[in-house]
Amino acid sequence: MISPTLQYSACHSINAGSHRDEHIPPELSFLHRHGIPQETLALAVQWARHLRVSPVDAAIGQQLISEDTYYHALAQELGLPLLPDGARIAATARYPRIGPCETRTPLSLPLELDGHGLCVVVAPNGSAAAAMLQRREEFPRDGVAMTSPSRLETMIRHHFAADIAEDAAMGLSRLAPALSCHGGLSRRQRATLAGISVAFAATAIMSPLLLVELFMLGCGVVFLAMSGLRIACVAAALRTRTTIAPPLTDAELPLYSVIVPLFREMRVIPQLLHALMALDYPPAKLDIKLVLEAHDAETHAAIAAYRLPAHIRVVTVPSGSPVTKPRALNVALAAARGRHVVIYDAEDIPDPHQLRKAAAIFRAFPDVACVQARIVIDNPADGFIASMFAIEYAALFDAINPGLAAMGLPILLGGTSNHLRTDVLRDIGGWDAWNVTEDADLGIRLARHGHRIMDLPSVTREEAPFRWRAWINQRSRWLKGWMQVCITHSRHPRHTWRDLGAVGSLAACALTMGTLLGALCMPLFILATAWTLVDWAMAAPHISAASWPLAMARGFSLIVMVCGTASFVLPVLVGLARRRRLALLWLLPLSPLYFLMITVAAWRGVRDLIRNPSHWRKTGHGLSRRRWSVRVTDT
Repeated sequence: MISPTLQYSACHSINAGSHRDEHIPPELSFLHRHGIPQETLALAVQWARHLRVSPVDAAIGQQLISEDTYYHALAQELGLPLLPDGARIAATARYPRIGPCETRTPLSLPLELDGHGLCVVVAPNGSAAAAMLQRREEFPRDGVAMTSPSRLETMIRHHFAADIAEDAAMGLSRLAPALSCHGGLSRRQRATLAGISVAFAATAIMSPLLLVELFMLGCGVVFLAMSGLRIACVAAALRTRTTIAPPLTDAELPLYSVIVPLFREMRVIPQLLHALMALDYPPAKLDIKLVLEAHDAETHAAIAAYRLPAHIRVVTVPSGSPVTKPRALNVALAAARGRHVVIYDAEDIPDPHQLRKAAAIFRAFPDVACVQARIVIDNPADGFIASMFAIEYAALFDAINPGLAAMGLPILLGGTSNHLRTDVLRDIGGWDAWNVTEDADLGIRLARHGHRIMDLPSVTREEAPFRWRAWINQRSRWLKGWMQVCITHSRHPRHTWRDLGAVGSLAACALTMGTLLGALCMPLFILATAWTLVDWAMAAPHISAASWPLAMARGFSLIVMVCGTASFVLPVLVGLARRRRLALLWLLPLSPLYFLMITVAAWRGVRDLIRNPSHWRKTGHGLSRRRWSVRVTDT
C-alpha cells in the first residue's frame, strides 16, 4: 500500500471553516445516507469549488472517497444491481472510437450476461449521476446494471483488444502513410542507394585516392554545417532569457495526463510511484496511466502489490506487433483525458512542479504545441559510460535544445519529459509505432505541421546505463531510429522542404545527417584527415602552384576539425556549467574512446535496421546504486 506520507500535500491548503453551511449537490448528498460523513461531503464541495471540477471528481480525485464506494452507494440508492461477474460486452456493441487516436468510455453499453440474456450497464459521471438521481422514478431498472467508469473502461479494453492494437500500430500509417517508417525505403530511395553504391564501388576500383578525397569533402561539408549549427545554438542559448510563465492557480490548472510506458521494470516501481505521488498537482486534475504490455507478468505483479489511488490507472497494451514504446504510448493516448499529456520513463524523477510550469507555458503561449523539459543524469558516479552520458545530456538539454528552441528550429525531442497539447498530438496521428526513436520523429513531424516547440527550464532526473551491454543496446536502437527518421522524412524531399522551409530543412538535415554520419564515419574521417594533414605538412616545401587546390582541400579539412572540436566543447562547457558539474571536464580527453564506442553502436544499428527494423532493444533500469540524490539545479 502506498504510504499516506506520499499523498498530495495540498489537501491541507483548503481553509475548510465550518462545513455545516455548505450546499451539498444531489450527486453527493445521497452518500450521507450510506455512511459518508457530512463533513467529508462538504469538503468535497469545497475542493470542487477550489479546483473548478465536478463534486464527484473532487470527492474521488482528492481521495475523500473511493470510486468503488461511490458507485456501490449510487447503485443502492437507485435500486440497481451491480454488474455481475461473467458479464461481457455484447457482440453488437461498437468500438467507441472518436478519431484515430481517441476513444471515449461511454456512459452505457449493452452487455451479455451468462444465462441471463442482454442487459445495459451504466457508468454515469457526476452530471449524469445527478440527472439519474433527480429523475429516479422515470429511470428504467429492468435489464440495467451499475458499474464504475474504470471497470467499464477495463471491459472495453479487453473486448476490443484487436481494434485497440490495430489503431495503435497502424493509426499514423493510415492517416499519413508517407510520415510513417512502416513502409521502409521507397522505390526511389532504393534506386538512389543502389546508384550511390555502384558509384562508390567504381570509384574505389578506378581511383582510391579520389574516393578518399570525395569522402572527406562530403563528410566535411556535413560536419561543418552541423558544427555551425551547434555553435549557433550555444550563442542563442546564452543570449536568450529563461522563459518563466506566470503561475496558474489550482482552479486554472487543466486536466493533465501522465503516460508512463513500462516493460520489465519491476525494480523501479517503488521509486516511480513515489515520484508520481510527489507531483505538485491536484489529484482530481491528474490522469496518470501506467502502460504495461499484456505479457509482462512481472511488472503487473509488482504494481498489483500497491493500492493505487483513483488518478493512477494501469493500461494494458494488447498483444500485437510491433512491441515498441510508441505503440504502447498510442494505446494510452487513445484513452487520455487530459488537455495536455506528458511522457515519463520508468526511472524518471521529475521536478514536482514540472506539470504546473508546463501548464503555465501552454497558457501563456497558445502557439506552443510541445515543451521539452531538461533531462539530467543523476548517476555519473557509476563509471565512465554514465559520466560521458551525463556530459552528452548536459550539452544537449542545457545548450543545444534551448538554442534550437530560441531560433525556432526543429527539435528532435528526447524520449521523456515531452509535454504536449493532446489535441495537437492526436491531430498529427500520435506516435509512429514502427520507429524506435519515436521522440525524434515526433519533433520533426510537429515542425512539419507548423507547430512550435519550447524549452522548459525544469529538470527530470534519469538513470543512465553504465554497463557496456545496456549502453550499446540503447545507443544502437537510438541510432537505428535516427536512420528511420532520415528514411521517413527524405521520401519526398520537396514536401519536407516546403513544410520546414529552407532554414528548418537545412537545420534538420544537419542535425540528423550530421549525427548519423559522425557516428558511422567519425573515426575514419579523423584518421583520414590526420593522414592527409601529415602528408601535406611533409610535402609543403615542394608544393607548386598547380598543387594549391589540393592544399586548399587540406585546409578545409583542418577548418572542419577545428570547428568540430569547438562545436563539441562549447555546448559541453555551457551545459556542465549550468548543471554545476564542471568536475566532469577531466573526461573530455577520453572522448575519442567514447566516439569509437558510438561508431560500434552505429554499425550495429545499421545491421539491426536491415535485419529487424522495428525490434526494440530493451534498456534495463534500477541497476544503479549511486544515483545522485542531492538537489538538482532547476534552471
